[in-house]
Amino acid sequence: MTHYDVIVIGSGPNGLAAAIRLAQAGKRVVVYEANETIGGGSRSAELTLPDFIHDTCSAIHPLGIGSPYFKTLPLETYGLQWIQPSAPLAHVWDDGTAVMLEREVNLTARNLGRDGAMWARMFAPLASRWKSLAPMILSPLLRFPRNPFLLGYFGLWAIWSARFFARTFFKQEKTRGLYAGLAAHSFLALEEPVSASFGMVLGLTAHAVGWPLPRGGSQKIADALACHLKSLGGEIITNTRVENINALPNANAYLFDVTPKQLLNIAGEKISGGYKAQLQNFRYGPGVFKLDYALDSPVPWQAKEALRAATVHIGPTLDEISASERATWQGRVSETPFVLVVQPSLFDETRAPHGKHTLWTYCHVPNGFTGDATTHIENQIERFAPGFKNRILARSVMNPAQIESRNANYIGGDINGGVQDFFQLFGRPVWRLNPYTTPDKKIYICSSSTPPGGGVHGMCGWHAANAALGRAWK
Repeated sequence: MTHYDVIVIGSGPNGLAAAIRLAQAGKRVVVYEANETIGGGSRSAELTLPDFIHDTCSAIHPLGIGSPYFKTLPLETYGLQWIQPSAPLAHVWDDGTAVMLEREVNLTARNLGRDGAMWARMFAPLASRWKSLAPMILSPLLRFPRNPFLLGYFGLWAIWSARFFARTFFKQEKTRGLYAGLAAHSFLALEEPVSASFGMVLGLTAHAVGWPLPRGGSQKIADALACHLKSLGGEIITNTRVENINALPNANAYLFDVTPKQLLNIAGEKISGGYKAQLQNFRYGPGVFKLDYALDSPVPWQAKEALRAATVHIGPTLDEISASERATWQGRVSETPFVLVVQPSLFDETRAPHGKHTLWTYCHVPNGFTGDATTHIENQIERFAPGFKNRILARSVMNPAQIESRNANYIGGDINGGVQDFFQLFGRPVWRLNPYTTPDKKIYICSSSTPPGGGVHGMCGWHAANAALGRAWK
């Protein structure tokens, strides 16, 4: 069996980022991937009809273009092209209008009426200092920050529950709804502490770096990372599921781009004591019910300005979004769920045949949900785009079990790698000064179950690789 310095299990963006960092340090690296294709949550496929390219999980990538580590890599050399829509987000309303989240803070503020001054006060100082702030919010929160004053200013807004935040700082229902939609990406009930932090990060990235999509699909991110890894001498072995660490070749370090449940299954015999008990207590969050469509024409939004944005939020009010997110924690699906919509083919002609379009949608559902939310989602879209159903050529339906079958990290359909509430935001996956390490000097975890959590940014992998470099060869 070949000797490697490092073996990485899982070829998601974090696994590939970890492998690249270690290869940059001169280590001989191999990545094992269970599926035929690499990418984890950054993959694309023909899910509906031939030549209709759909993203199987992630679709819009503010943290991809804004990642401090990805910024250092020559990914454009390997074909990665970012497309910036005219506006990052449209939040549609029953009156046929949409609140637009624009790239410019001041333009967004002008459209928010009497809430505009508060919006600018929140986001302008942070958006202008994204390069300094990003490395801190995309790192373990238990470490002393390089700029405590800047992080503290962010924390003043981020610590609240999203519902309290929206009702306290905004006066207009449309601004409250816009912010609630941003915060709902957390998968938390909006009454939960720190749920406001997700609204802050997404609003901030919209202004600082935009919400782009990769030309050709999210697979292009993984492909570019893989090409760069291979240029550094790294290897990737696909279609090989790792079920026991003892079946792997010898190495100085093993980095697992998996969640705690899988780590215990694969390497549990090498992990014991309190750390093992903590991993066993790790909590997973709500899942997603995902629909992808092939359409014969664009979505007929009542709010025509929604065609300027790749991402559309369907809620619309703070109360409706709050009720939808609360329902998932009560084991049910709201009749009017908060729906996330991405319309990539409006901006990327490679996604569908000429004149045709693709649509990406999902709503949050209880973890392991076995029901069918198709009607719920389609009725919500039809509510804001009458005639939508008549434009469907084909659909792909994925419930939580089907989503997990495509990516074993998505336990019960949880695409975030575990709950990111107050406890697991700071103690992720366990309360540990260096959360990427385990009691075994050879074993590390580099998935989104570690800080900073979900998103295609590679920072979990980068931090884990640095942890291994500082420990595994000593």
